[in-house]
Amino acid sequence: MDAYVFVSALSYSGYAYVEAFWSMKSEDWIRAHVHAYAYYNGVARLLRPDNLKTGIDSNTKVDTIVNKTYQEMAEHYGTAVLPARIEAPNDKPYAEGAVKVVKTWILAALRNERFYSLDDLNKAIREKLEVYNTKEFQKIDGSRRSKYLEEKGFLLPLPRSPYEQSEWKVATVQKDYHVKCGHQYYSVPHTYIGKKVNVRLTSDVVEVYFDNMRICSHQRSDAYRDKYITAQEHMPDGHRKHGEWSGDRFRKWAEKIGPNCCACIEYFLTSAKVEEQSYKTCNALLHLSSKHAPERLERACQRVLSFTPRPSYRAVDSVLKSGQDTLEDAEKGQEKRNDALLEHGFIRGAGYYGGGEDGR
Repeated sequence: MDAYVFVSALSYSGYAYVEAFWSMKSEDWIRAHVHAYAYYNGVARLLRPDNLKTGIDSNTKVDTIVNKTYQEMAEHYGTAVLPARIEAPNDKPYAEGAVKVVKTWILAALRNERFYSLDDLNKAIREKLEVYNTKEFQKIDGSRRSKYLEEKGFLLPLPRSPYEQSEWKVATVQKDYHVKCGHQYYSVPHTYIGKKVNVRLTSDVVEVYFDNMRICSHQRSDAYRDKYITAQEHMPDGHRKHGEWSGDRFRKWAEKIGPNCCACIEYFLTSAKVEEQSYKTCNALLHLSSKHAPERLERACQRVLSFTPRPSYRAVDSVLKSGQDTLEDAEKGQEKRNDALLEHGFIRGAGYYGGGEDGR
């Protein structure tokens, strides 16, 4: 399998850094710079890269457009990117010289060896690199390493933490005020619905920018696919109440109405594949208590539960609309009145109406 070799060198000492990568993609390109700065224990004030598309979007006589991620990395280290002119190797002579030496001192020396991992290859490269950097010059005193020690004082200090690679993408804020990043959806203030935004993704954070201003950020999630990560402050007022729903909140509300209402709410919450799927039904059922009355809702739930162990909102609503919960009370009232008549009233027997002794 082919590997690509990154080579850099400091402009005064020629002190070199070499590392092999599986690709020349942006991720490896940026990682190579981060490793090189760590190796030098400092930052050059100016970067003079080749015109790789992973780093430079455009380099003309008029202007230079640096890849957004590459520019962000340069700003993190406090350096500036000034790519070499096309087909002008004299713009970076030490790097060009280092490339030639690397071919003979390192790659040629390792050409007959077999490596079974990139780590093994880079370990061998590092050993050869140390020999190259410490080798005495032929025409002047010292080595690249001794010259580097003189040059080191002119390097910019490393930042407190190395640059964390990021990925940029353009997204449109959907009608539900979320943008899709990977397999998850992240909320954006609802006022940006329909707008195109720039999204910066790192291994830990998702940041959303509009007109170069950061409008929100989220902790990046690696949860299941199609998960929605929503901040309540991003919601319209109407949706914010929905965001405050929870199973415990509905259970406490149902307890104030009665045990049969609690049983219906518990069934809704536990029968859904995901509890959140039942929230609309729970909310609708409990709001029937304000449309009719808490006592009627409790009786309606009781009536529905008397003929099915699987209650539904429509069944309870139907009982309330038809007045079946009040009919039951009327039937009970009639039974009480009949009992009272039997106990206190004078009721003629059947013999009275059919003739006989009592009818004479």
